[in-house]
Amino acid sequence: MLQNYFKYLNVTSFEHKWGMYVTSAGYSKVEPDDQYPNQQHPESHHLTWNRGRILNDYYVVFISRGKGIYGSALTKPEEVVAGNCFLLYPGIWHRYKPDPKLGWEEHWVGFNGNFVHQLMDQEIFDRKRPIIDLGFNTEMLILYKKLMDEVQLSSVGYPQQIAGLTMQILGLLSKLSRYNDRANDPAGRLIAKAKFLIQESFENSLDMEKLAGELPMGYSSFRKAFKKATGQSPNQYHLNLRLERARNLLAMTALNVNEISDQTGFESVSYFSRLFKKKHGVSPRGYRLAGTDAYSEA
Repeated sequence: MLQNYFKYLNVTSFEHKWGMYVTSAGYSKVEPDDQYPNQQHPESHHLTWNRGRILNDYYVVFISRGKGIYGSALTKPEEVVAGNCFLLYPGIWHRYKPDPKLGWEEHWVGFNGNFVHQLMDQEIFDRKRPIIDLGFNTEMLILYKKLMDEVQLSSVGYPQQIAGLTMQILGLLSKLSRYNDRANDPAGRLIAKAKFLIQESFENSLDMEKLAGELPMGYSSFRKAFKKATGQSPNQYHLNLRLERARNLLAMTALNVNEISDQTGFESVSYFSRLFKKKHGVSPRGYRLAGTDAYSEA
């Protein structure tokens, strides 16, 4: 399960030479009636609805659950809902907050650099229309999770890796804002929402019949449409997400197998090991000992 986390990064001369660098990244789950923000940020980034704030960097904020409100010096206050991204621009006063009755989950990345300025000067993104509806896009959710994994791991050279991931986020944002055809595919929208909800809760047990009801969709129709779209049943899709997450944790972290089994929601280590070996042809411990390069995804 994602934990509230953020990091402000030191930017060296090398990052400036690179042309694009990340200054901040984080994730926050704000429960109903929580104080907002529910994390202690530097004074330069402190945000209240009444006062608002001005930042020195660009930001992309992605709301994956709940809803709230956003406004800026260039725009009137507008509702923000799950599946929306909004952009913040350096030197532009802005403010935002979750709905106190619902809360929200927010993912963000702050970035800057000469290449970024050149890109933003092309007016690819409209400063007067900063809210972009992505729908329930699992690609965006995955990119933010990869970004947070890299930031938390902080391996040698990671600033360039997260700069690359941030560029992917901007590329996806541009593509979806310009070429989004979800309106012409109602069934596709429902399956996209289902994939998104599964991705968000991959570490938990899920009642797929209940999930189908939330779409809303009959379970039999949902299962058939989901398998047609993904090639997998909803339960198999959920399981594969958990096993892939476990594989990444084995490769990228020092967590032991018990901890990884727990973080990916398996009921026991033995059950996790059995399923992992069935998919990858090697036990979790064997995978880590032998090195990930020797094995490819089954």
